Order: sequence, then structure tokens, then C-alpha cells
Amino acid sequence: MPVPGHIVALGGGGFSATGVPTPIDAFILSLAGRPRPRICFLGTASGDAESYLARFYRAYAQLDCRPSDLPLFQTPLTHDLPRFVREQQAFYVGGGSTTNLLAVWRLHGLDRLLREAWDAGAVLAGMSAGAICWFEAYLTDSVGSDLAPRQDGLGFLSGSACPHFSDDPKRRPTYQRLIAEGFPAGLAIDDGAALHFRGRELADVVSERAGAQAYQIFVRDGHLVEEPLQARLLG
Repeated sequence: MPVPGHIVALGGGGFSATGVPTPIDAFILSLAGRPRPRICFLGTASGDAESYLARFYRAYAQLDCRPSDLPLFQTPLTHDLPRFVREQQAFYVGGGSTTNLLAVWRLHGLDRLLREAWDAGAVLAGMSAGAICWFEAYLTDSVGSDLAPRQDGLGFLSGSACPHFSDDPKRRPTYQRLIAEGFPAGLAIDDGAALHFRGRELADVVSERAGAQAYQIFVRDGHLVEEPLQARLLG
């Protein structure tokens, strides 16, 4: 059986925050395993915002890669989706509305195409919405003013996920409460930190700033447990 590729899930940060490439951006490209990999930006969660797309190109133009993008809000679509997706070695999914992202991807069949690409060895990466969409369940602010639990993720990875964990004061107590009440156990990620999955197995936790890390949150013997996952600081 083929071994799926990589998933890199950032709680926040990367070029989205700085406008310039960070060590995590370089780390994502290194996982493609070839010189000048093709990496496609998916800005669906932000409605293909032009300012976000410009930040991606400014940042990744400074790295050894071939950047491109796949807009889904233009009419008509200008790409042969199956062929275009097959040609990429990596994808970077920007932040924004997770629920909108999932709806649009499913409408166009991009969820299935990304699964096929990942199964064939591609790197799937993203921050915030682009991090949690790969899981079965997630905590989001995409459906109203309050944080809400959702269980309609892509399911490439099991369990749930929460971004911006130590940076948004509402995230930790809300995520902990939900898991204590029966929401799927999962992984929480600080801004500046990222989970690296090789296939479906968590292989590493990396960070681009000191102090940023991730956490496993689950219930054991009726008690909520939060276990820090120390991140490896990238140079």
C-alpha cells in the first residue's frame, strides 16, 4: 500500500503573520524531497483574498520553489483541476473560514483530489483553518461570534484540533471544556508552532519562535489531561 505524504499543521504564524518566509515555510518545502518543488497556495478560506495571495508570492519567491495558486471564487475556473493538482508537490492552505473552505472544496471535488495527492506523497500544509481542516473535528470561529465545535472535517487525520491555543484567551478553556464533555480528544497548537505528520502518525512538533508548542488534550479516568508536546525550534 502507498504511504501518504506529509501534513504540516500550523496553529498560526508562518508567512501569513510576517509577510516574509519563516523557518516553518522552509521546513514545509524540505518535505517535498526534491529541488524547486511546485507549491500551490489555496486561499479558499479567505475568499481568495488578493492581499493574502500577494503575501504568499512575496514570501515564497524568496525560497527555492515554484509557487502557484488555485483560486476557486472566479468564474469560470481557469484550471483543469485534476491535472493541476497532480502536478503539485506541496499545497499551502491559508487561514480564514474553515466551514466555507470545506464547503467550497467539496463542491468542486477538491477534497477528493487533495486526498489523492496526499496518498501519492504530496505535502499538505496550512495555518489556522488550513491546519484544522485535515482532522475529523475542530474548534472554529467560522460559524458565529462564539467558538464552536464541528465534526465535519476532512478526516485525513483522526481526532480534533484547535489553533491559536495559547494566543487567543478563549481557546484553551473552550477546547478543554468541550473535550471534557465528550468532544473528540485532540491536539492544540500555539501560534508559531506546527505539527508534522508523516502519513497519519505525528512525527515531530516544530516551532519558529521560542516557547511555542503543542498539546495533547484528552480525558483519562474521568479527568481532563493536557500534555505539552515540546517543540523543536527551527534555526
